[in-house]
Parts: sequence; structure tokens; C-alpha cells
Amino acid sequence: MTLTRRAFATTMATALGGSVVRLPRAQPSRPRPSPSQLVWQRDELALFLHFGVNTFTDHEWGDGREDPTVFNPTALDARQWARAGRAAGARALILTAKHHDGFCLWPSRLTTHSVARSPWRGGAGDVVREFTDACRREGLRAGLYLSPWDRNAPVYGDSPRYNDFYCEQLTELLTRYGPIAEVWFDGANGEGPNGRRQEYDWLRVFGLVRRLQPHAVMFSDAGPDVRWCGNEAGAAGDPNWSTMDPAAVAYPGASGDGVITALQHGDPHGSVWRPAETDTSIRPGWFHHPGEDQRVKPVDQLTDIWFTSVGRNSKLLLNVPPTREGVLHATDVARLADLRARLTALFAEDFADGRPVQWRVTGTHSAAAELDLGRTVTVGVSRLEEEVGRGQCVARYAIRGAQDAGEWRDLARGTTVGYRKLDRFEPATVRRVRVEVQDAVAPPRRLRIGLYRGS
Repeated sequence: MTLTRRAFATTMATALGGSVVRLPRAQPSRPRPSPSQLVWQRDELALFLHFGVNTFTDHEWGDGREDPTVFNPTALDARQWARAGRAAGARALILTAKHHDGFCLWPSRLTTHSVARSPWRGGAGDVVREFTDACRREGLRAGLYLSPWDRNAPVYGDSPRYNDFYCEQLTELLTRYGPIAEVWFDGANGEGPNGRRQEYDWLRVFGLVRRLQPHAVMFSDAGPDVRWCGNEAGAAGDPNWSTMDPAAVAYPGASGDGVITALQHGDPHGSVWRPAETDTSIRPGWFHHPGEDQRVKPVDQLTDIWFTSVGRNSKLLLNVPPTREGVLHATDVARLADLRARLTALFAEDFADGRPVQWRVTGTHSAAAELDLGRTVTVGVSRLEEEVGRGQCVARYAIRGAQDAGEWRDLARGTTVGYRKLDRFEPATVRRVRVEVQDAVAPPRRLRIGLYRGS
């Protein structure tokens, strides 16, 4: 039976639960994150690791006809990946266990297109095992990406058979390697080896994850726990609501009017909590290509991305691809360290830290906070945070500053706040600061406020 777009979204929300708000009859409540969604948001940074046969063929998308013997990293060191991630401030890593080419980085019993047919570790290797073990040794949470599109599997396009195949592969990944923090899907859907298109059984897939890894969050452009930000440029929307109408992007790979807008901005009146994840690569491509070793994003650009991802109520998933040797390239590792150092310096001194804040409600959906910094300082960066465990409220705000008894002047204006909103503005010398919540979708609550010198 084919469901309509809204019926599919409603059925999925009902079946999965977790991130769906329950509306009492008398007083409708705002959607709130589940404990797993809240942990996910607080990670702030995770590394994506695109690795597989494409690394050795120098392609971005393989066609599924690769000889497994091309996969032979000479010095694979998953601990190096994890150490570099931890040093960069990441709290989680996500590995491409299978990309569109269908090559499996674990010895799947369902296909011969895997590491078991490669010369690496004498055919007895398991990249997923080494990856998950390394994450735990370094205190990081492990995530896995399993491409729904499989250009190698002969049953792809025979929808019932491939859905069985896919769910069995997913079961292998979710039962062999301990706790998995994030299961990453996309809506990739191309022609199969048999010339047919596949109809994915997403309800079954999502239900399987809920059953086998109940504490994992699931990412896809349609959620159900985390949505795509709508681009791969490193920029979440502005405004960016963590709430969504589930019918706006009803299933992974959905197209049509308004899909990208819904992904970018969410919906202030949405009925589910589905925050945006911002994925982008440290290089032009997603897999490592030696020709791009001189094209790694500079630290200034990575800092800008931090402001347009984490600084816009999102989480940053930064792709850093291992080389053919099986390690992260020295340039990439150095750039991660540079980013960490830049952010540490930028947010080292918070002029608002410990200063008393006078909070007053000025209307049904407005409020204001004032603080005296105790001295005159120059500020160029602000940080606002809502207590998102209780939901998201702020729809429009302004930040103003003044010197002693002088007139107030605008420093920054914005829309949504959510988990975190960072603003950069022309440096201003101030002693007093006022944050005005000018509009909100519910009675606004106290905000956490940070003020920094900037660069």
C-alpha cells in the first residue's frame, strides 16, 4: 500500500515515538528533545570519515564493480583517527561502513564485496571493529553510515528482497559492535544492477534501529531524530528551528516545493523535535584524493563554518577522510588542531561570566536581560543559549551595549537562538549590555549570555 506524504510522516512519527510531542488537551506543550537528542546536540562537533574502495580508485562515487583487492591500506590506524578527533574537540566519529558502491568495511555474510575479499589483514580485517574499539579507547561515541543505495547488490531494485538484505546488513552493524551513538542515512536512490529503482522500507529500517540501538539518534534529511541542514556548504539556516512539521520532508530523499526551505529553517510551530546537522568536508571532496592535499580548508574558513553551524543552533559534522595508508593526512590533522586553538583563544575570556543578570518579562512573548560587566571592555562576539531541554522559544532578538550611562547602541540582531547562537559584530566598547527578546513562540525563559573580545 502506498501512503500519502502526510500519512507516511504521521505513521512514522507514531511508530517511532521518542521525539514526538504529546499534546495534552488543556495546555499544548512545545516539543522537547529526547535525552539522546540532547546528548547529540551537546557534542557540537563530530568527524565524518569517508573511507573505502573510492579511496583507492580516486573516485567520489564507485560503481560497485571494483575489485575488492584494491582495498589495502598499508598502515591503518583507527586510534590515530580518534586521537585527532578528540584533540580537535570532537566528541563523536561517524564511519562510512558502506558507501553507494556497496563495498563493506566489515566482513558481511551477505556479500563478497567487502574487506573479507581484500588482501588487507590477510582478508581477516574488520575496519568497523577497529574503528569502534578506537572510539571507545579515546572516550568518543561511534556512529555508522550505511548507504541505502547499493550499486553492487544484485537484488537492489527488487524492493522486498533488497529491503531484507539491507535490514540484515544493518542488523550486523547494530549487534556486533556495542553501543552506536548515531546511525546515518541518506536518501540516495539510483538504478540498480538490474536496471530497476528501489523502494525503501523506511518504517522498517527506523523501527529496527529503535529496537537494536534504542539510544542511538538517526540522521537523514527526513529524520526521524536529526535532519539534514539542506546543503553541504557548512551553513545551517537562519532562522533555524529545531522543531519541524514531519510532513514537510516525509521520507529520506523526498523532493518537491519547500523541502530545502523546511530543512534549512525548520518550523516554529512544528510538532516534532528534529534539529539540523550541518555536514561539510574539510576538503573539496568527501573521499581522500592526493590531488586535493593542497586544498584543505584554511582555519579562517573553518572558523566561519563553526559560526554558521554550531553558532546557528546546529551540530557540525566535519568530514576528514583517511588516506590510502589508512591514516588522516598530516595537513588535515594540523588544520583540526589549528581550529581548536583558534576557538579556544576566541572564547577564552567571557566578560559576562559571573556577572549578575537582571531578567524581566516585558510582554506575553518578550523579555529583556541587562548586565553590568563591572568594567569597560571591547566586545565583538556574543553567545546566546536557551535551555533547549525545555524546548525552543526565541524568534527575534536584539543585543545592545552602552558605556556607563551613555546611550544604547545596537550590537547585533537575530532570529532563532536554540542551543546556541553566535554573533560577530563590529567591536564596540561597552560596560552595560542589554539582550531583548522581541518575539517568541512561547513565554521566553532566561537566556545564558556570553560576551567575548573577538578577533
